[in-house]
Amino acid sequence: MDKYDVIKGPLRTEKSVSDGEKTNSYHFDVDLKANKIQIKNAIEGIFGVKVNGVRTLIKKSKRRRVKFIMGKTRELKKAIVALKEGHTIDFGY
Repeated sequence: MDKYDVIKGPLRTEKSVSDGEKTNSYHFDVDLKANKIQIKNAIEGIFGVKVNGVRTLIKKSKRRRVKFIMGKTRELKKAIVALKEGHTIDFGY
């Protein structure tokens, strides 16, 4: 899997922005099939930083209804990447 296929993009929420400021960790939306080693290599290759650790979680899809039509939300795999001291990623926000 290519490093640009593994990382779909950064997650911009209040919690992810505050984690970046406090604990030097960043949240990313990643491919469901990617493992921690692939995520670490992709982050180091794309941004040129050193990764200290990777935590992952899977957010299951839920059933939602809009008027009379039933649907589902998308399934999401989220990676929380902690960087080593002195390394940062600038997203511009």
